[in-house]
Order: sequence, then structure tokens, then C-alpha cells
Amino acid sequence: MNPRNFIPKGAASFAIEYDGPSKEIYFLLLPKLTMLAFSAAVEPLRIANQVTNKELYKWYLISEDGNPVRCSNGVKITPDLDLHTLPRSSRLFVCSGIEPSESSNSKILSWISRQKAFGCKLGGICTGAFTLAKAGALIGKKFTLHWENQPAFVEHFEDLKPSANLYEIDNDLMTCGGGNAATDMMLDMIETDFGKDLAIIVSDMCIHFRSNNRKTLQKSAFSVALGSRNQYLINAMQIMHENLEDPLDISEIAEIVQISRRQLERLFQKYVETSPVQFYIELRVARAYALLSETEMTVAEIAAATGFGSATQLTVRFKKRYGEAPTSFRRGWTRQKS
Repeated sequence: MNPRNFIPKGAASFAIEYDGPSKEIYFLLLPKLTMLAFSAAVEPLRIANQVTNKELYKWYLISEDGNPVRCSNGVKITPDLDLHTLPRSSRLFVCSGIEPSESSNSKILSWISRQKAFGCKLGGICTGAFTLAKAGALIGKKFTLHWENQPAFVEHFEDLKPSANLYEIDNDLMTCGGGNAATDMMLDMIETDFGKDLAIIVSDMCIHFRSNNRKTLQKSAFSVALGSRNQYLINAMQIMHENLEDPLDISEIAEIVQISRRQLERLFQKYVETSPVQFYIELRVARAYALLSETEMTVAEIAAATGFGSATQLTVRFKKRYGEAPTSFRRGWTRQKS
């Protein structure tokens, strides 16, 4: 493996006190992998090195035979290595894309199992969970993959249930739904490894509005409703969107869309897997998140604008959803913009 400079030049800089060894990341490229998700995972590592002028991370690309791998968009990527034993302290991400059930074979699965047994930490990007599942690495774990491929995954692996979240971290296992979710996952890793401030700088360099919460859903509930084509559900959601400052009672909404409250609750449970009350609250908390990020309104003003009776009520809901109080979130956001 030829030596490579992992610290590119750049204008932005961020001082960090770290003189330890580089953390090694390996990406197993499977045929027809999604290039967007792969790039979104690699770039935060490059930027972390660039802004600190330190080799915090080293990353290498692997294919089954060391030959170039063609992505789902037709672009070929040339790997650094073929399958070989990885360092115990390293992390391996399986990068997949379309037709994931056909992208791995027994040789690859055996190799992944060996790396896990030797102590390598595993991860999956986009549809990498298909291969991880075949290798027996997802049993008893929280994990996810791209929402488009989840129905097929469940058909293949009846005992495994992926989450609908952007990404999941369960001890040494990291998985994401692909696309920009890969960036969110890597920012979480960078924050764990080197602190929140570096993760903020890297996020800014990516011009990426970080979700800050791995429980953020890959697919909005409104898009689920549109996909269901159920006009009652779509109309109810639209009414909620239009009445965030002065929330309506669920019975009122049901009456407006001309079905019973019980029918409306069944529709939400069937298609969105939550109650209309909880969905309505989530909408209002999400609006509060946007107002905190984009305006100078006080927390009390935002609470009033999102239908909460007080700043305290908003704080309780916001902290439950995003893991921190609105005031703490705003301090972090102010530091991120400065």
C-alpha cells in the first residue's frame, strides 16, 4: 500500500490537542454502490484532517479483488486494497447501493465475519445492512438502511427490523440510510472521537445542516401520507401544518376532513405508526427547531408561535425530541455560525 498524504491544504483551521495515532477507516466497495452516500461518508474525514492540520483519520478503499468498482451511476472507483486482515482497532464500512441482495458473495461474507471476530468495528452505508445481515452482524442490534430498500430487507430477513432513522449507532455498529445521512453519522463519530466543536466546524465546511439527532427520520411523515394517496390523511396533515400557533383538537380536525376521530387515529397508526396527537406535537417541535435556528425570537416567543403554553412546556418537548434544551441548542448554533 503506497504512502498517501491524508492532510490536504485548506484556508480554514481549527486547533486541537491530539497527538495520538490516526484512526483507520476502511470502506468495502460493493458493486453498484451509491456514490453520493460513499462520498458523504469520506469527505468529513478529509475535512477533519484539513482544518486541524493533523492526520486524525486515515481511510482506505477495498474491493473483493482489488479491481475498480462501478457505482450505481456508472462511475468507477479504484480501490487501494483487496480483501485482507484489517487492524483490530480499525472500522470497516460496507458500502452498497442498488440490488443489494446480489452484491456480496460467500467470500466477502466470510471475510467480514473474520474481521468482526478479530475485533474490527463494523458499519453499513446506504444498503450495506444487507451484507452485514448475511454475515450475521446485525442480530440483536439497532440498525438502519435506506428507506426504499427496507421492505425488501424485511422480506429477506424476517427476524431483523431496521429503524426508520437517519442513522443508528449501537455500541461498535454504525449504520445509516445513505445520502447525506452518511455525513450526519460521520459527524457523530467525529464528535465522539474529537469533540463537538470540531464536528461543528466540519459540518460548516460541508455546508451541511446537521440533524444533531440520530432519531431524525429518513422520510418525512408527509411524504408517507402522499405515498399512501389517502386524502383524509393528507388533508389532516395539511390542516395541522396550517394551525401550529393555535393547535386544533384532533376531534375538530377529524370533523373538518369528515371522518371520525377513531378513523383518523387508525389512519395515522397504519401509515405513520404514531398517533395524530403525537404527530401534531412533533410538527410543532420541528417548527420550534427551525425558529431557534433561523430567528432571534426568544424561547418564550417561539413557544407561543408553536402552540405551547409556556417556555417550560416547549423545553420539555424539545429536550425529549432533540436531547437538549432550546437554550443549549441555541448556544451551540450561535457558536456554529460564528
